[in-house]
Amino acid sequence: MIRGIGASTGIAIGKSFVLPNWEWEVPEQKIDVADFAREFERVYEGIRTSKDEIQQIKAELCEVVGADESQIFDAHIAILDDPVFMNEIQGIIRRQYKAAEVAVKEAIDHFVTMFDLLDDEYMKERALDIKDVGNRLLKHLLGVPEIKLPTDTQPFILIAKELSPSQLAHINPDHVLGIVTLAGSTTSHSSIMARALGIPLVVGIEPNLEDEITTGQILIIDGSEGILYLNPDDGLIAKYEALQIKQAEAKKHLQHFIHHHSVTPDGKSLRLAANISSMKELDIALSSGADGVGLFRTEFLYMDRNRFPLEEEQLEVYRSVVEKLAGEPLVIRTLDVGGDKQLDYFELPEEDNPFLGYRAIRISLDKTELFKTQLRAILRASAFGKIKLMYPLISSVEEVRAANRLLQEAKQELESEGIAFDGGIKTGIMIEVPAAVMIADLLAQEVDFFSIGTNDLVQFTLAVDRMNEEIAHLYEPFHPALLRMLGNTVKAAKAHGVTVGVCGELAGDLRALPIWLSLDVDELSMSAHSILHVKKRLLCTRQDDSVSVFKELQRCRTGTEIKEMLQSYMLSVDEQTANG
Repeated sequence: MIRGIGASTGIAIGKSFVLPNWEWEVPEQKIDVADFAREFERVYEGIRTSKDEIQQIKAELCEVVGADESQIFDAHIAILDDPVFMNEIQGIIRRQYKAAEVAVKEAIDHFVTMFDLLDDEYMKERALDIKDVGNRLLKHLLGVPEIKLPTDTQPFILIAKELSPSQLAHINPDHVLGIVTLAGSTTSHSSIMARALGIPLVVGIEPNLEDEITTGQILIIDGSEGILYLNPDDGLIAKYEALQIKQAEAKKHLQHFIHHHSVTPDGKSLRLAANISSMKELDIALSSGADGVGLFRTEFLYMDRNRFPLEEEQLEVYRSVVEKLAGEPLVIRTLDVGGDKQLDYFELPEEDNPFLGYRAIRISLDKTELFKTQLRAILRASAFGKIKLMYPLISSVEEVRAANRLLQEAKQELESEGIAFDGGIKTGIMIEVPAAVMIADLLAQEVDFFSIGTNDLVQFTLAVDRMNEEIAHLYEPFHPALLRMLGNTVKAAKAHGVTVGVCGELAGDLRALPIWLSLDVDELSMSAHSILHVKKRLLCTRQDDSVSVFKELQRCRTGTEIKEMLQSYMLSVDEQTANG
């Protein structure tokens, strides 16, 4: 067994095909001053051809995975248009008298090395984009053919050192059972695209790989657990084939619950909404019976482009989403960048603690014109459906009031321009820092709803960076402190008539359902693939029993005790359901 990182769920069993590295040897070539113009023109022509090729790939991919995922290639075009990239190439030609292909190779190596040295996973992944674009340009300068995957063989599991978006764009899911990469992470563009294509993916196996994988070997990969089996025996293959069948049957069985109302046996209704960042995810959510969208992460509209999106561009997206929801509510979270989410064209300051720094609502209240553009777009879209507006990372009443003042200004501007919008649009905040919990009673007097972001709330409450492998074991979402915080937050909200939703990972965790039922929250918002699992559990879980369980949980002293009690309760519900 070789352990990596699960980046796209599912199981694949089949023979391997090892993809050769998409890199070429570039022999050293010197030129004369008189050749500068010719070499510059070769670069320009290579860029034009590369851009045309990328646009074609984007158009073809859009039909398969949707417009949002295909926008990854806008970032590739932006690199080719970047004057810094071009200046570096021209500078090498002028200063070192080198041919165009040599200059391009050196420029690629320079930027890739620079990005790889940064202690930032997002920027490291952008190094792969630069390498991808640079190799495409080199391909045209050298006149070499692109490496293509076989289409005349049995479906295979693709093995690569790393996989670029351009390579992944050419993959036919009918030919590729799964993918394994030696490097990579769950945040890479390739991982995003693999999930959109529904291809199981395991990344980052290189540290645990002892023997080289060769074409034709039998493999099993588990994209959920991040596991690779090399040359498995018949018994292991039979086990995973049975697991594949079981997963397919379970997925088919869940479809029966799509049209069921989300209500407990004793009558507690609980909205099960979806967290989305694209139209593709919305389609999946609707096909899973989601009760609207409880969290639309708008920062993805700002990423993978070379400038801030215009008001009209944002309006088009928000309007498309809310119209497709056909009356179901859409909660739009305003821009939440900073921390682990960066914009290539928006230079954020270097910070020792970026998660505690210049990010989210703090940026919006500082860059008021940028914020106002987004508020205007959201307001205009509210004329076409049921939209709610939510502010992230709120820690004070002052921040809420400042944001609402700008919202009021945006309303007045639209009113004076004769542009329609919902004048009574509901506003809410994310509860994701301990300060917001402690003053929840004060914040509840300023807004219409709360949405508890459990991921950051756990992280900030326990002072544990969940991305830090050294202390990841300390990240405990069932910590007794969190239970107390959840109870205090919901109690303060209910006392002031404020509705409460939950949009972190715990919203989709089946073990946590009795907690939400006991606290009487109004909505759970989760990834689309979790909705039917939670609905199935909800339909057989009583609220009055959950209240009793929660009282017992409050006597627990450790997260382990809490999880054991919740697991025991789940088993008892399963037994009662099985016995009718």
